[in-house]
Amino acid sequence: MSEGKMTILERSDTGAVAHLKMNAPERLNALSDEMIAAFQAEFDVLREDNSVRAVVISGAGKAFCAGHDLKQMTAGRQSEDGGRAYFGDLFNRCAAMMLSIRSLPQPVIAQAHGIATAAGCQLVASCDLAVAAEDTRFGVNGVNIGLFCSTPMVALSRNIPRKQAFEMLTTGQFIDAPRAETLGLINRSVPADRLASETADLANTLATKLGAAVKIGKHAFYEQLEQPLEQAYAYCGDVMVQNMMIRDTEEGIAAFIDKRMPDWDQ
Repeated sequence: MSEGKMTILERSDTGAVAHLKMNAPERLNALSDEMIAAFQAEFDVLREDNSVRAVVISGAGKAFCAGHDLKQMTAGRQSEDGGRAYFGDLFNRCAAMMLSIRSLPQPVIAQAHGIATAAGCQLVASCDLAVAAEDTRFGVNGVNIGLFCSTPMVALSRNIPRKQAFEMLTTGQFIDAPRAETLGLINRSVPADRLASETADLANTLATKLGAAVKIGKHAFYEQLEQPLEQAYAYCGDVMVQNMMIRDTEEGIAAFIDKRMPDWDQ
């Protein structure tokens, strides 16, 4: 945990909500080698932290995240193989970090403002939920400099319809937050002065739920999406049985019937 320090990724907890703030505003919170490593380290800790029920990711300064650090990538090219090994390692590490969001037991919310472009847009798309200021712009703009946003495409094309995703990828044009909400990239677009409070309200709502049930449900949500319909029903039936065997679920049902608050252990 990095509370109280001016680090590249600052963590602060409020109740059962962990807030990770990218703190490299001079580089528009680029996903540098250091930022990716910091995210991975925090996710590895959060995965084992049962006291945290929700995670919020935000950025300091005027932007959420401008994607990969292009200056660092340029430096990485200065090797005998022209950067092939460095780039392969970079994109593998970034993909692993993005996949860690999906594997976390807690729901992860992106709190976006300013711009979220290229791998920054990928980060929003990789989160389970997203809230953005109305003036936020989203783009996968690498094509404008001759670098097709292939890895951001993976998350983007699993969030929004394919023709809209392909248009963004091939034109390099931005969409605004209201359009991103319509397409399904974000959950809601809100006035800038309400961004933090709206995100906190959502995170706090999630944090009131039974953590064990959300953990089971989040894993099942992504697993069943990849399965044929009949297989998905069979799989989720087994998940429901697993969920019903939790003592706190039994207590939650009893509390609902008795019209009282549940006395949960977890």
